[in-house]
Order: sequence, then structure tokens, then C-alpha cells
Amino acid sequence: MYTGYSWLGKFGFAMLLILLFAIYSSPGYTQDKTGTTIGQFLLIEPSARAAAMGNAGVALYDEIVSAYYNPGAIGYQNGYGVQFSHSEWLADIAYDYVAAAVKVGESSNLYFSVTSLNSGEIEVRTVEQPLGTGARYTVSNVVLGVGYGRQISDRFAAGIQVSYIQESIWNSSLATFAVNLGTVYHLGNGLRIGASISNFGLQADYSGRDLRFQYDNNPDTHGDNSTLPGEVFTDKFSLPVLFRVGMAWPVRLNDSNQIQVAVTAFHPNDNTESVSFGAEWMIWKTFALRGGYQNLFLEDSEVGLTLGGGMYYGIGGLDLRFDYAWSDHGRLEQTQRFTLGITF
Repeated sequence: MYTGYSWLGKFGFAMLLILLFAIYSSPGYTQDKTGTTIGQFLLIEPSARAAAMGNAGVALYDEIVSAYYNPGAIGYQNGYGVQFSHSEWLADIAYDYVAAAVKVGESSNLYFSVTSLNSGEIEVRTVEQPLGTGARYTVSNVVLGVGYGRQISDRFAAGIQVSYIQESIWNSSLATFAVNLGTVYHLGNGLRIGASISNFGLQADYSGRDLRFQYDNNPDTHGDNSTLPGEVFTDKFSLPVLFRVGMAWPVRLNDSNQIQVAVTAFHPNDNTESVSFGAEWMIWKTFALRGGYQNLFLEDSEVGLTLGGGMYYGIGGLDLRFDYAWSDHGRLEQTQRFTLGITF
């Protein structure tokens, strides 16, 4: 582990700050573009631990899936490990996230992740047949990610993740690439700050069999070809770019109890700004109780209170963990997350 900044660390930190400022201050981000981006499933947070703390996870790095919130967390991973998260999302949609960390040097780690969302079969409904046509369709989304993180000094780590994203609706789909960037910095006394940009990537448009159709160029003329082939071309849409910045502060009360508070501010390109906060009470380094509130100040928000807990157990050089989170979604009711992990 390094005890001071190298020139590479200073350069990387400066370049990331410039990029964060440039994107954050872009005039286009001041406009309200709610509902104008693709890949909304990219905003589903996988960590049950962070979800129970209001999804205020940008400055947390204590688990592998912390890299979802901030790739800088990759640099703080120790050894090898894997985590799996599952959620029965809204409308019985299945969401799964698998992440693995591999140590490749004294201060460097690789990160691999797979995200899957599947709607199951959905009835095709039209204005003429609101109860269903008899046909069914599915929505299936996949993300494959690979990342690299480095602990540049004893107080600073940075990371990057590149993802391939595919979104499919019935027989039409789109594909694109995105980059996540992030840093975590220790200020002292346990206090740390984090900043990240997620889903900064290329625009994409849909294509596929469902966008093809047949038409009659002259419907008032008899005897012409009434089955001419045609195709609908959709516009290109941006990904839901999200800028996070926040802090986390663990406070040790005694040998058996520790409290950690976390706050994260969000600046998306397709919605209004918001703030999430949460806390964790760790007992005997084995049991955890958590609570939080997500997206405070978000316009027309349907989310709010979050609760959860966790259990940790070490055996034979293996560290096992189980985390659970419950989140309120207002009129959409609630969601639950389960995360299992093992490190060695």
C-alpha cells in the first residue's frame, strides 16, 4: 500500500475532478428530462446493505457490490470474493446482480459484474382489446461489466468500469456501451467522501422485427400492392447518466457497537436532484440494523423509507454475509432485496 500520492494518482484525481465538474455544470443538465432516457433498469441498486441505508452508498466500500455505486470501491477490496443480489422488483419483475472481485496486485483489483432483469410474460393489450389479445411478450435486459480499481495511496482510491448494455422488448432490442468512474477519499477519523459518474455512454436506438410492418401506399387504388414492406426507425436515446457525491462516517462507540451514517446527493440527467441518507448499527461485528430515507426532494417521488439488517460470520478463512432490505415505493407498494456474499 502506498503512503503518499504518486504523480499518476495526482493526475488521475485531477482529471476525474475536471470531468465531474464539466458534466455536472453542463447546461443540458439543468433541464427537466424526466422519462427521456433508456436503460432505466441501470438505476436499480443491487446492494441490500446500501438499499437499507437509503441507497446512500457512494462513499461505502465495505462489500464487493459497492462498486456499483462507486468504482473507486474496487481499489479497497481485499482478496477474492463474490456477491449475489436478488430482488422481486415492481410488478413481479425479477432483478439479479452478480459481482466478483479478483486481486491482481498489492493495491489493484479487477471487478466483474452481470446484471439481469426479466419481466416474465406480459399480456399484449390494445385499445380495441384491453383485456388482452392472447399474445404475450417479455422484457429482458442484460449488462456485462468489467472494472479496475487501484488504491493509489493510504487515503485515496479510484476505479473505472466499462459495461455492455442490452435492452430487449419482445423482438426488438438495442445495445450500447457505458463507462462508470469514481473515487473514494479518506479525510481522517474514519470520515470519507466519494464521487462517481454512472452510465456515461453512447446513445442507442431500437431495431428489430417488431418495428417492421406492411402497408398500402395507395389505399384508394384497387389492384396495387397492398403489402409493401416498411420499417419504423426510432430516435437515439441517452442512458440515465447519474452523478453521485456523498460521505460516510463510521463511529466506534465501544468494542461491541459501531454506528455508521451515510449521505449521498444525486444529480441525474433525466430527473431532479435529490438526497438520500441512512445509518447502520453494527453489533459485535456480527449483526447489523439499518434504516434510511431515499431521494428526499425528488419531484413526484414515490420512494421514501428504507429498513433492513444483516448477519456476518467468519469460518475457516471465509467471511460470509447476508443482507436484507425493504424499501417503500408509495402507490407502487414495496420492494425487497436479498444479498449473499463470500470473501476469502
